[in-house]
Amino acid sequence: MKIAIIGLGYVGLPLAIEFGKKYPVLGFDIDATRVAELNNGEDRTLEADLAGMQIAMKGSANRGLAFSSTTDDLKACNIFIVTVPTPIDHFKKPDLTPLLKASEMLAKVLKKGDIVIYESTVYPGCTEEDCVPVLEKTSGLIFNQDFFCGYSPERINPGDKINTLTKIKKVTSGSTPAIAKQVDELYQSIITAGTHLAPSIKVAEASKAIENAQRDVNISFVNELALIFDKIGIDTHDVLAAAGTKWNFLKYQPGLVGGHCIGVDPYYLAHKAESLGYHPQVILSGRRVNDTMGMFVANKVVKLMIGKGIPIKGAKALVLGVTFKENCPDIRNSKVIDIVHELHQFGLQVDVYDPHADAAAVKAEYKIDLIQKMEQGYDAVILAVSHQEFKNIPYQEILQKTSVLFDTKAFIDRNIVDGRL
Repeated sequence: MKIAIIGLGYVGLPLAIEFGKKYPVLGFDIDATRVAELNNGEDRTLEADLAGMQIAMKGSANRGLAFSSTTDDLKACNIFIVTVPTPIDHFKKPDLTPLLKASEMLAKVLKKGDIVIYESTVYPGCTEEDCVPVLEKTSGLIFNQDFFCGYSPERINPGDKINTLTKIKKVTSGSTPAIAKQVDELYQSIITAGTHLAPSIKVAEASKAIENAQRDVNISFVNELALIFDKIGIDTHDVLAAAGTKWNFLKYQPGLVGGHCIGVDPYYLAHKAESLGYHPQVILSGRRVNDTMGMFVANKVVKLMIGKGIPIKGAKALVLGVTFKENCPDIRNSKVIDIVHELHQFGLQVDVYDPHADAAAVKAEYKIDLIQKMEQGYDAVILAVSHQEFKNIPYQEILQKTSVLFDTKAFIDRNIVDGRL
């Protein structure tokens, strides 16, 4: 058995390392620069256990990890685990391009008896209805006769050094009972938290879609509360603290909801529902609320500035943080960008500072130039991401006497802020 991990990002690299400690593993990525970095022991995502990676790369006769961007190297493998991104497009529709291209690539090296396992987040039915036809057409092989498939949704939590890959229970599935058992045993060999064997691939796909949609809806509820309580003139966190004294109250917090999972997966579930003639109400209403929060923050800051007599056009603002979550370099689907764009619409000059984000990646993705050092004399400062480095910033030194300080995360001492979500 030789395993190939397709895609070496936040999901694929930790998986390749763990499997590489026990099996012969090829970590494959079409980005040759990424492969070169990993061969040099570097990881820009900061998700990898670098010490573990070195151990896996040393290997032995029957185990070890190697990296490659050459498709011919895949021919020696017989288990392929696909961990490529599954984003949404500008119309908030599933973009399966990376997934289908990866499937087409694998189909060219697929052999009889091989297993293709997908970890990328999709809607129920995607593996068998979208990916398998590509595998069959290009390879000329027959599904569940010549080759087989499995699905095991990723549960990587970027930036979390406690709940890591092996410590999170893994859902598994396969295209036949025998393959399902084989896939489950494969993951059991590295996941110390255990596995849950789902009865079908569709069930496993659906489980991933709903776990993120559920969180999205719950956060949208408290975000809507924040919009209401702002009009009432009371602090949302004070209300949540009071309500949280009941034992069964769910303690979600308001905030910006971006990232590669929560801000994306509900659209995959909605897309599948709509294709079957059902138009989801709750899921999409939650998305609409969460997608407006960046605009709300920017508008609230401008109103606070007006209240202090600060001229808006030409005013200077600082946004702290651009990643989608704290203490992590991941900028995918960041909703901080909505704040920046809305402030620009009002005519403000906006600096964005983030010690965790890669400046080149931010420039390429969002056309924003990160500043390397905070200046002084801002008319408004918005804490958008609660990086630990922002906890003890001497805010009085970078603000004007009449400046506005807004906290989207209830992270700063409330006595010095003018507003918060």
